[in-house]
Amino acid sequence: MPRPQRHDLLKLDKVRFVGVKSAAVKGDVAVQIRFWGTRGSLAKPGPHTVRYGGNTSCVEVRSAAGTRLVIDCGTGAHELGQAIMREGGMSRGHVLISHTHWDHIQGIPFFAPFFVPGNSWDLYAPQGFGESLKDTLAGQMEYTYFPVSTEAFGAAVRYHNLGEGSFTIEDFTVHTRYLNHPALTLAFKVEVDGASIAYACDHEPHSRELALGEGPIEGEDFAHAEFMDGVDLIIHDAQYLASEYQAKQGWGHSTVEYAVSIARAAHVRKIALTHHDPTRSDEAIDAYLAKLRAGLMSGDPEVFAAYEGLEIELGSNEASGAALRPNAPSAIRRAPAAENARVLLVALDAEIADKIGRAVADEPVELINLEPSLALDEAAKLQPSMVMVDERAEAEFAAGICGIAVDEVPWVVLGGSGPPPGCFSDRLEDPWSVEYARTRIRTWLMRAECHWARPPIPDDEAERVAALKRLGILDTAPEERFDRHTRIASALFKVPIALVSLVDADRQWFKSCFGTDVCESSRETSFCAHAIASNSDLLIVPDALQDDRFRDNPMVSDGPRIRFYAGAVLRSPEGKKVGTVCILDVRPRNLSDDEQKLLRDVAAAVEAEMCTPSQKAA
Repeated sequence: MPRPQRHDLLKLDKVRFVGVKSAAVKGDVAVQIRFWGTRGSLAKPGPHTVRYGGNTSCVEVRSAAGTRLVIDCGTGAHELGQAIMREGGMSRGHVLISHTHWDHIQGIPFFAPFFVPGNSWDLYAPQGFGESLKDTLAGQMEYTYFPVSTEAFGAAVRYHNLGEGSFTIEDFTVHTRYLNHPALTLAFKVEVDGASIAYACDHEPHSRELALGEGPIEGEDFAHAEFMDGVDLIIHDAQYLASEYQAKQGWGHSTVEYAVSIARAAHVRKIALTHHDPTRSDEAIDAYLAKLRAGLMSGDPEVFAAYEGLEIELGSNEASGAALRPNAPSAIRRAPAAENARVLLVALDAEIADKIGRAVADEPVELINLEPSLALDEAAKLQPSMVMVDERAEAEFAAGICGIAVDEVPWVVLGGSGPPPGCFSDRLEDPWSVEYARTRIRTWLMRAECHWARPPIPDDEAERVAALKRLGILDTAPEERFDRHTRIASALFKVPIALVSLVDADRQWFKSCFGTDVCESSRETSFCAHAIASNSDLLIVPDALQDDRFRDNPMVSDGPRIRFYAGAVLRSPEGKKVGTVCILDVRPRNLSDDEQKLLRDVAAAVEAEMCTPSQKAA
């Protein structure tokens, strides 16, 4: 795809405050960008932050058609909300939240349009946003801290999960990429009317040398620059200076020097430095800008610091607009004029129809089950967000859909194995559970990759299960000789949950549970099943939300919300892997070498308890 032609931004001396139009851009104005908050970490109004502003992150982008996109909702969102109220009439808009740290969401309780009946707003944020966003907002808006709750929202406010990928919002196309920050955080690349903007807050360099403005750009830092390659404007985290980074390493933010290096590598013409440190005065920002500009060379991007009230206008270029639309299907898609996504199901098997029905029962999905002959005629009229076809109906249905454009929505075969037929985009392979189908449907509708890998089956599965049965432990009553080990493990590693887990053919069963009353779970959600299928005797998952095998696992996205897992394999007397001693936490962490040895020691003690008296004697 050819790179779209770049567009001129207003020169800094031509930029006007919000509400004041400028003739510096020739032709029709297509895209307007306004900064309502530019401070990082903490709102800092006062005499030393008058010019660059004291409110935390909030940027507004308006398309030529008037579509309003808000990126982050820090304290700057309060004044934006007031401006929207002054426009009069009902408001419609979309809010992209990079992550739910307070400095990026504290404006939500003060965003007036959310409280007005008749208004309509959609909020988008990283995976797990959905109900967890409501929990987050409920937390900061509890009566102890705030006089009203989210129940006071009069507007229609909808919540959407995001992962990496691309999706469309009216006339906007949005691409997302994970950033390096302690919380799950997304960068946004926004394309509309032939213009493109990248937004990256909060992000820490992967390379310490690059944070200091030194060394080559490679690896994940290169991928970060590549994501923003050729955009018209980068809005980038620049909280620290290189001279400050040593004391701030691990805090999740960029240096000014790194941001400029990334902009140079991304071949962009302009970069707005934002997320200013709360200790940074107007004079200090002026000083580092002057020093930066003195070192810039011909061809380097224009560098400036974002300030509250800064308005930038990107000129239209209709010829390049089509090239900016992604070839990939959108990540989030809903049926027109409907609250819920519409899924068309073609299932001849009543059991399959029942399982899919249960999978979407609690989801924002309208499920329509039709016979193959009716479905072909109705597909175009219904405009479904997704089509699912029972394997038994596949042949009959495939012949009819080959002439239909299937690029716009996922067409999925239910059952069977192997690559889907040419007219279908994917397959839900047998065997599958209601729980697994629910996650896959979510990801198909979001047009994102499913980050839940079902555990592989070991090559010696039959012998392994037989060895487990011979132990005679499955489904027996709790015993102190096992419970003492999970109590010790919980105290030793300072984790809330410790288990003795045995992996059966289709489930994992817990001989001992500390910190939970659950006695078993499905094998496909099992971390321990991954452990016994691995080539190691120890599986450690430092942060499940950062691991493609587990991010969408319901034990991570819902339920106990596991973030950390470590499991030491248990073997039968014949040497077969039958389960694990595992420890879990709701916070990311890791194990030192000494701690890994201790977990193996606990597993050895449990193995000794599993042996029958005759086996022990042997």
